[in-house]
Parts: sequence; structure tokens; C-alpha cells
Amino acid sequence: MLAATLGAALAFGAPGALAGTLPVAPSVAPSAAPAAKALAPAAVSASQSATWVAGTRAYLVITAPGDSSAVRSAIEANGGTVFSNFDAIGVIVAHSASSGFAATMRGVAGVQQVGATRTSDVPADAYNPALPANPAQASTPAGEPVRADMSQIKADQAWAVNPGSASVKVGILDTGVDDQHQDLASNFDAADSVSCAYGKPDTRAGAWRDVDTHGTHVAGTVAAAKNGKGVVGVAPGVTIAAVRVAEPGNAFFFAENTICGFVWAGDHGFKVTNNSYYTDPWQFNCPDNIDQAAIIEGVERAQEYAEGKGSLQIAAAGNENYDLAHKTTDSASPNDSTPVTRTITNACLDIPTELPGVVTVAANGTGVTKASFSNYGQGVIDVAAPGSSVYSTVPGGGYGSKSGTSMATPHVVGVAALIASANPGITPAEIRAKLAAQANDIACPSDSRCTGTTANNSFFGEGQVDALKAVGTGTTPPPGTYFENLADFAVNDNATVESPIAVTGVTGNAPATLKVGVDIKHTYIGDLKVDLVAPDGTVYTLHNHTGGSADNIAQTYTVDAASEVANGTWKLRVNDNAASDTGKIDAWNLTF
Repeated sequence: MLAATLGAALAFGAPGALAGTLPVAPSVAPSAAPAAKALAPAAVSASQSATWVAGTRAYLVITAPGDSSAVRSAIEANGGTVFSNFDAIGVIVAHSASSGFAATMRGVAGVQQVGATRTSDVPADAYNPALPANPAQASTPAGEPVRADMSQIKADQAWAVNPGSASVKVGILDTGVDDQHQDLASNFDAADSVSCAYGKPDTRAGAWRDVDTHGTHVAGTVAAAKNGKGVVGVAPGVTIAAVRVAEPGNAFFFAENTICGFVWAGDHGFKVTNNSYYTDPWQFNCPDNIDQAAIIEGVERAQEYAEGKGSLQIAAAGNENYDLAHKTTDSASPNDSTPVTRTITNACLDIPTELPGVVTVAANGTGVTKASFSNYGQGVIDVAAPGSSVYSTVPGGGYGSKSGTSMATPHVVGVAALIASANPGITPAEIRAKLAAQANDIACPSDSRCTGTTANNSFFGEGQVDALKAVGTGTTPPPGTYFENLADFAVNDNATVESPIAVTGVTGNAPATLKVGVDIKHTYIGDLKVDLVAPDGTVYTLHNHTGGSADNIAQTYTVDAASEVANGTWKLRVNDNAASDTGKIDAWNLTF
């Protein structure tokens, strides 16, 4: 599901498993372009050449959890080598250049399954991996304007209540993360970061760095620091760690890499992981294929292990505009050699997003629309989040925009991290339940592909996540900080309506940066004038007949109200100056 685009090999919807990325468009170019962005294969050193032989393939050998010494000995005796092993889940990563290796191992006592994870050779780099580049960093002028995607899920309002706890650790399982980036460095945990490329932990300093741009972009959406420059992530107070599961040169995410990443996440206390990819080379893994069945089993065991250790996995639904509840064909696999078109059924799984326990994320466009590229499916999609033209961090201190379910997923991960911050000790199952319960329902548009109810449908699942509810303000607003009115007030033609909020417990005057969150459902917003009315009657205009035929106002405004006494009744006044279009004040809030 990682449709990242850094050239033909990672074109949108084409080979390369990034779960959805349009090309990055830097607005602040790094002072030195990251060398790892190039897709040319890494150079092969002499030591690599001495170890590696052409035709080497990778296999998952599945056995009972526990002591696998007998099976590992059998691997060595039958033309293979043990590259890594995860005894806690009974998964061994074996390499062999023998064409009969898998068939032979399937007959060994104690071996439950054996499956090839690739249709291409293991790269020579696996035996002596080159460290990714550490790009020079550009500087950014002061200023971090609130972005539309953050207002859309009310993250900008949540920051004032709870920006996230540093004790909540989020794993970015991706192409790596530029830990030196000015907006990420303060939140980055190097001690728990690693490369799992090729399926074995590489703990060397910097092994986790980005071999693309995708992982750094995802990391910024989750937790870019609130430091007065660049961007702010959904949960700017949490800690992030990088687990590079992509291999250099092609950004493939093979099953053994994901298994390594999930086991690492469980063992290193990651509360949530972001997975904006699918496991190459198969877009869908089918249980009636002997190799793919082993992939399903191995990755599922790793995910269950991580969840058992307290880690929730959240994954992108993918960008093929495909109905995951009615699978028929797969024309993109295997993407590491020559794809062929094959007939598939719903038994074939997009991994990791369709594994039990994993939260599956679809992408919204602006407002409550489905992003055109987003996969969908009744009973498959759990929640939705903004995924179009998302602006975030890129390696080298820069920033850029990407689109895809890859970009929607870190919004959900950030909200999950806020839930964990507000509820210490919460379990993965409880976070899953809260994400669903606190999401805002989105009704199906006029599109026959969207099935289900307003409360849960094939396009948006349980709805769009809500960061403000995640920090607990949906039921118990903290006194003196955040106030809201959730009652509906009809906005009729050529009429004026006011929705009040009584503010108490705030000392002194309102701030110069009073946040006014507005959620108005109304067609043709050019009809509307929207004002904030202070307790003494002073009027602050928020929206004045702009927007033309666009629908709805969902925005947070900043008002300099420093001259106003905070306590008293504030009002949101909406005036409709035309006929034919009506609506309502759905909700609004004040953050002091």
C-alpha cells in the first residue's frame, strides 16, 4: 500500500509498496539533497561480494515458538543459512541459493510452513548494509501556520489541552526517519530506533535514517514539534522512534522486514506503530499459495506478539480505489519481478492492514469527501483521516506535500497516541475501541460504491478521527481552558442565529491567541457572515461572505481578544444573507 513516487519504480499505484504517496513537492529545499533519495542500488563492497551468491532467496521457516535449534540445524544441513530468527514467535528467516531448499525443509520434523518471501534475489547489501546518508540540514524561518488537515481533525484545538506525553512512544515503520530534522530531533528516540531492512535488526547509529522521503513525512504528521517553525504534528509531545523496514534502492517492504519491525515494536515498548505500506512483493497474499500462506502466518504471529506486548498497529488501506471487501483480481504482483494478472478472492489479504487487530485507515479529501485514490470496503475500513496534499517534513530540514492513505494513517496514529497520553495504561484493544467511538460519523455520498450506514460504511468506516475527543474534552472539558457548545442551531435563509458559550474559571483577560473552532454545515458558504461576539458585545469577524459555492466551514480561527475579560457569555453569530441555501451551527468551541 505504499504507492510512493520517486520515479517509475514507485509510481502511484505501481510497484513499490508505499501505501499511498504522490510525489513530494518541497517548499523548503534541503541544503543538500539526501543521497538516499536516489533509487540506484547501493554499491556492493568486496566483503559483500565474497559472501553473496547469485540466486540467493529468502524464506520464512515457521515452527513452534520456543527453542528452534533443531530446525535451525536442519536449515544449515539442507543448503541454507539462518539469517535471523525470532524464537518467541517461531519464525526463522533463512537464505538459500538451492532451488529445492523450500521443498526439502517442508519435510523436516518440527517445520510447519516454509515460504519464499521474494521472487527476486536477496541483495548483496543484506550481508554488509550500507548506512543511509545523513543529509545536511536546511534552516526554516520562524512560523508554523495551522494546516487544514490539523484543523479538520481538531488537532489544533487538542494541543492546548494535551499535546501528548513523552512517555508514549510511537514507532514509524517505514523508509526511515531523518532524526536530525529540526522539527523531529527533539522528539526522536535514537536508543529504540533500528533498521529491520532484510529482516534482521541493525542497531548501528543512523541505520534507521531515511532511504526515501516517505518515512520522514509520516513522522512529521505524527509528532513534529510545536517549536514555532515548520509544521506541528497531531501529537507534538509524544516520542517517536524509527524502524526502517524499507530496503535501499527500491523501497521494498518484504515480509521478513515487517516481522522484524513488529517484534522490535513489542520488545521496545511502542504504544502505537504507523504502517503506511504493504508487504512486497504481493499486493494480496492468498492462503492457497504455499509461499504466501507462510507470509500471512509469519506476519500475523509478529503482529499478535507486538499487540500482546501492548503495541497497537495502524495501517494504510492503500491507494488503488479498490473495494477490499469484493476482491476479484490482482495485477500488481509480484512487484519485485514481473507482475501478472491473477484472480483472487476475499481470502487473499492485504498485509498488514487486513490482519486481525490492525486498524485500517482510509483517506478523506478536504472535508467529508472520499479521497479519489483511497481503497474502501464494508467491514474492512475502520476509520478515516485527511490524506490529500498533506504538508509535512522531508529529509534535510525541508517540507513538502504528499497525498495517499500513507498520509491519512499518521493522523490516526497521532490521535491514538493522544488517547494513550490521556489514558495511561490503556490497552491496544481499548485504543481501537476509542478510535471508533470518538470518530465523527460521515454519511455516504451519492456513490453506489459506498454501502452501510452513516455510523459505519465502506468509505469511512466509523468516521473521521477527532483529536479533541481523544484528549477527553468530548465529555469533560477542563475548566478554564476549553469550552464548547455541541447543540445544533439552524441557519435559515436571510436570518441571524447565535450560539452561546458561558466561560467561567478563567483568570483575567482572554489571550491574544484565542482559538475559535467553528463547525458550520451549510451549502454555499458565500452566503454567510460569521462573527465572534465577546461578553461586552465587541464583534470579531471570522468569515465574511467568502468561499462562494463551497460547502461547510470547519476551521479554527485565531482572535486577538486580549482586551476582553475572559469570563462571561461569548456568542458565535451567523448571518445568512441570501435565499435557497440553509444549514446549521453544528458545534463551536473556545480554547483559552
